[in-house]
Amino acid sequence: MMTYKTCVTIAEKTPKKLSQTVKKAIKKSNYVEIRFDFLSPNQVPEALELVKRYLKKSVCTLRPKSEGGKFSGSEKERLSILKLIAEYNPYLLDVEFNTLKKNTKLVSYLRKTKTNLLVSWHDFTKTPNDSFLDKILNQMKKFSKNIKIVTTAKSTNDSSRVLSLYSDSSKLNLIAFSMGGYGKISRILCLFLGSPYTYVSLGKAIAPGQFSLDEIRDIIQN
Repeated sequence: MMTYKTCVTIAEKTPKKLSQTVKKAIKKSNYVEIRFDFLSPNQVPEALELVKRYLKKSVCTLRPKSEGGKFSGSEKERLSILKLIAEYNPYLLDVEFNTLKKNTKLVSYLRKTKTNLLVSWHDFTKTPNDSFLDKILNQMKKFSKNIKIVTTAKSTNDSSRVLSLYSDSSKLNLIAFSMGGYGKISRILCLFLGSPYTYVSLGKAIAPGQFSLDEIRDIIQN
């Protein structure tokens, strides 16, 4: 039987609730993804202190609204919070490809602090053509070997095309799958193709097509 790993997405609106949910999730899952953008910006420092003992198993995310997230402050404020999170040295700090392209100072800061960077790119409306996907993967490699590419599948063929990125990813830790109903199966198949983990929820899905932790266990163990 294959060994597979899960990462529970956690999106809470208060530091206390966030800390409680992280503690609960880490007992059942290999990793947690902490969506700091669900908190107000001034709550992030308190939240970091409350969850710091779990950060070695945490993927930390501060997604702006332009990238499907909830962060509502200024971009300058977001970049300074990303740097603060980096100081806590999480398992992975998820920063958008578009953010890294625009902010050379942030890139050099993260290199200097030896932050384990997960470069992410999402398309919330479609799955681009193969040459675009190949090109973006090649550009993302310049920032880190940890890469996340997520598209929206309008057909099962879209999912297959995203999964075909694994054929050229031997030196990478690639997480590639599709969202939505047609993409659901890709959230499982990516594990068989080399993804370090798949994103799940504790209960209700946080992203379109996301399985819960219990559902993934039932599917893979049967």
